[in-house]
Amino acid sequence: MNKNVYFRVNILVMAERIRSYSEFYQFYLSEHQNTTSRILHFIGTFLVFVLVFQAIFYGWGWKWIFVPLVGYGFAWIGHALFEKNKPATFKYPLWSLISDFKLFFEILAGKRSFNSKKD
Repeated sequence: MNKNVYFRVNILVMAERIRSYSEFYQFYLSEHQNTTSRILHFIGTFLVFVLVFQAIFYGWGWKWIFVPLVGYGFAWIGHALFEKNKPATFKYPLWSLISDFKLFFEILAGKRSFNSKKD
């Protein structure tokens, strides 16, 4: 690839990158508007807490294997079948993980709903 073309492509890619968590969370919410998808994310996150609790308090170390499978499994099914978009995990893994927990606790606190139109 020509060096100038490569440089222009990188500039375009960098321009599309989200630069702050606040900006990312607004993007995250826009990618999580389907009610069923939000429910699946919530269930997956809840089950992650259950598995972590069991692994720590009952000494079931083998349960750690299921934490990412359960957490991401429910979320990715929501994206594939209901949101019909690509999970932000692939481009922004840490912010995406933080946002999964943030949305979970906002739903628990009543600040957000499973139905995004009520937010």
